[in-house]
Amino acid sequence: MISLKAKNRTGKKVEPGEIPAILYGPGLENVKLAINLKDFVKIYNEVGEALIDLDVEGKKYSVMIYDTEQDPLTLDYIHIDFYQPNLLEEVETEVELEIKGEAPAVKNLGGTLITNLKEVSIKALPKDIPASLEVDVSGLNTFEDHILIRDIKTPAGVKILNDPEETVVQVTEPEKVEEELAKPIEGKIEEPITTVAGENKEEPEKTENNK
Repeated sequence: MISLKAKNRTGKKVEPGEIPAILYGPGLENVKLAINLKDFVKIYNEVGEALIDLDVEGKKYSVMIYDTEQDPLTLDYIHIDFYQPNLLEEVETEVELEIKGEAPAVKNLGGTLITNLKEVSIKALPKDIPASLEVDVSGLNTFEDHILIRDIKTPAGVKILNDPEETVVQVTEPEKVEEELAKPIEGKIEEPITTVAGENKEEPEKTENNK
C-alpha cells in the first residue's frame, strides 16, 4: 500500500511547500496535520480515493483521501481531509474511469469518441477500493455501439451504484458539413424592399382629422 508522510500541526500555519490537513474517523479524535504538497499531488493523482498508509511521525493510519479544497484561482490544493474508515464496513466513494484502447469507429470511420462520465459511484470495503476502473473502447466498431455502466468490469467486492443502463462511452458520426452546405435553401426568399430617392410613397389614408 502506498504511504504518505505527515507531521503533527498545532496551529493554522504550515511551512512553505506544505498544506494543512486533518485526520478523523470512527473512534478517532481529530488530528491536525501538515502535508508536503508535491508528495500529496503525486500520490493523489496515482491512487485517487483508494486506501493509503498515512505515516504521522511514525504512527500509521489506513486512510482515504476523503475531501480536498482548492484555491479557486490557482487550483492549488489548500486543505486535505483524511478519513480513517472502519476497515470491516463498506463505504461509498467516487472512482475515476480510465479509457483504454482505440475505438475502430474513430480510427476507421472518422467518428468522435464521446465520454459521458469521468467517474462513477462505488460501494466496497476500504481495502478493495480501486484507484480507477478501466473502460475498454476497442469494441466500438460502429456508430451504434456504446458502453453502458453494466459493461464495466469491476474487481471482486466492488459494486457500481450508477444506473446499469447509463451510457458511459459512445462514438458519434463526423459532421457532414459539405452535404449541409450543398442542400438547397428551403422556403421562399422574399425580394428586399428598396426605396429610390424621389420616388412617390403611398400616403396614409386620410381621415376627417387628417385632412
